[in-house]
Amino acid sequence: MIATAHELPASGYALEVDGRLKAEFATRDGAKTGAEELKKRFPMLQIRIYDAQTKTREEVLFPQV
Repeated sequence: MIATAHELPASGYALEVDGRLKAEFATRDGAKTGAEELKKRFPMLQIRIYDAQTKTREEVLFPQV
C-alpha cells in the first residue's frame, strides 16, 4: 500500500469505498488483496478498484466459498 488517496491517481490502483478513494496501491494484486480483506470484514461496503491506466473501476464482490 502506498498512501491514502484523495484524488484519482495518475498511475497504479486505488480502492474506492462507498464512492470515496481510501488507499492507493502500486499493483493490481495488492489492491485486490486489500479490497478482498476489507470486503470480508465489512461485507456491506461497496468496494471498487480503480485502474489509473485504463481509467476504469472494477466492483469487488463478496468472495464465494
